[in-house]
Amino acid sequence: MTVVERLNALQDTSYAAFQRKLIPTVDEKKVIGVRVPLARKLAKELMKEGGYETFLLSLPHDFYDEDMLHGLLISEQKDYELCIRQLEQFLPYVDNWAVCDIMSPKVFKKHKEELLERVFVWISSDEVYTCRFGIKMLMTYFLDEDFKVEYLDAVAAIRSGEYYVNMMIAWYFATALAKQWEATLPYLTGKRLDVWTHNKTIQKAIESDRITEEEKKILKPLKRS
Repeated sequence: MTVVERLNALQDTSYAAFQRKLIPTVDEKKVIGVRVPLARKLAKELMKEGGYETFLLSLPHDFYDEDMLHGLLISEQKDYELCIRQLEQFLPYVDNWAVCDIMSPKVFKKHKEELLERVFVWISSDEVYTCRFGIKMLMTYFLDEDFKVEYLDAVAAIRSGEYYVNMMIAWYFATALAKQWEATLPYLTGKRLDVWTHNKTIQKAIESDRITEEEKKILKPLKRS
C-alpha cells in the first residue's frame, strides 16, 4: 500500500469534519481525517520499515494528512543533522498551524546549542510558519534552564501582520510569564509588544493554570486599548 492508501485506511469522516473547522487555511478536499494518535503510530511503523525517505521527498503533498505524517516522521528522526535537513526541505511547504505545531523533534533536546543558531534563522523568516515554528522551538527548549533574557528581546522584536505569527508570540510570552515571571513582566509593563499581541498574551496568561491568582491581578490592569 502507498502512504496515501494507508492514511485512507485510517480515515475517520467525523474527525475530518471536525478538523476542517480548525484549519480554515486548508482546502477541505485535502483533509482525509486521520486522528493524530493513529498518524503517530503510522509514523513509527514507517520509521521501522524504512524506505519512507521517498515520501519525504515527494513535495508538495496532495493531502493535509500527508503533511501531518511528514511532520511526525521528522519528529521521530534521531539524527540531528538529517532532521535539520528534512525540516529545511519541508518548512516552505507548511501552510497551516496544525502541521507547524505537530513538529517537535525529540533529537533537539540533545543539540540545543546548534539548534539555537537555527532558531534565530527561522524566527527572522518572512514565511509565516517557518517563523512560527522558530518561536515554538524557542518556547519549547529555551524557557527553562537554558533561558536568557535576550530570547525575549528577539521575539518581542518580531513585527508581523500575520495572525498565526502573532498568536505564537502571545503564546510564547504567556508561557514565559509562567516560567520566567520577573524577566517577562517588564515586556508588558513597558509595552514592548504591539497592542493586539500584548492583550492576547494577557488573555492567554489569565486563562492559564500556571499563572497564580496574584499574578493575574497584576496582569489584568495592564490590558491596553
